[in-house]
Amino acid sequence: MRLSFEHPWFLLLLLALPAVAWWRSRHAKPAAFVYSSVQLVKSVANLKASMASRVLGGLRWLAVGLFVVGMARPQLVESETVTKASGIDIVVAIDLSGSMEAEDFELNRQRVNRLTMLKEVLNKFIDKRPGDRIGLVAFAGRAYIAAPLTLDHDFLRMNVQRLELHTIEDGTAIGAGLAAAVNRLRDLKSKSKIVILMTDGQNNQNKVPPLTAAQAAQTLGIKVYTIGVGTRGTAPTPVGVDMFGRKRYQQVPVDIDEKTLQEIATRTGGEYFRADSTDTLRKIYERIDKLEKTEIEVKRWVNIKEMFHWAVMPGLALLLLELVLGKTVWRKLP
Repeated sequence: MRLSFEHPWFLLLLLALPAVAWWRSRHAKPAAFVYSSVQLVKSVANLKASMASRVLGGLRWLAVGLFVVGMARPQLVESETVTKASGIDIVVAIDLSGSMEAEDFELNRQRVNRLTMLKEVLNKFIDKRPGDRIGLVAFAGRAYIAAPLTLDHDFLRMNVQRLELHTIEDGTAIGAGLAAAVNRLRDLKSKSKIVILMTDGQNNQNKVPPLTAAQAAQTLGIKVYTIGVGTRGTAPTPVGVDMFGRKRYQQVPVDIDEKTLQEIATRTGGEYFRADSTDTLRKIYERIDKLEKTEIEVKRWVNIKEMFHWAVMPGLALLLLELVLGKTVWRKLP
């Protein structure tokens, strides 16, 4: 259950109320009255605004504020979404080796490193797959489970954002990363099991040879899409900062083992892609999204309880109180 507003832009009027109240106080004309002798009103002639007038004015402006809140239509929204899983389980394996720090991608016209770009594209891919269980494996010198397979995509996106470079020993254990992803899918009964493996280098850890892990995936019926991440030739890589605090870059050769990645994809019935630009990477995920699509059934009900009367009724009560007090206890001079 959450509180929301049907017309939230009305709340902007609350920002204007203090200014309007100040302007009225500065430009309000004092009441005029005529008596036969000024001696009759001498005692009140020099009085400033009394506490009564401040209280009455405060009640009036508070009532106006409540009316504004009422115009915004506050609502208590209670909703439940029942999503029937599509039967497709996906594990994304992301390379966190030091070379992923190379800044050969652009995001919002700013240079960003490979990991930042992968996070951006992966989050959009997750948004398009509401019925899929998706898990996350990260690897560098070794592999670890960054997020279990889940339909809770808010939790998944949170774990995607937590991925950082230089958090585990450096290296590129492609085989270990693929094996960890395959193990997450091994015992599941799914319509389709998919691994998306992203790396920018070559396997340099021999704990699990990449093609051995690919053979295991093939045996288990797991399809692997591989993505080589990085521009062709060389890539600008940060190597420190200069005396003005600006990043210094060094052009580092891009060395992706495309042959092995292609072999992994071919053996498992997937495809290999080369992501050498921001636009290419986005198109790759769009293609995978189209290749692995199924119809899902989403049932949703929403119960909305109007709460505007909780603002309007107190506002009316305050306005009535201000009127009654102004005509009785704190009656004004005519």
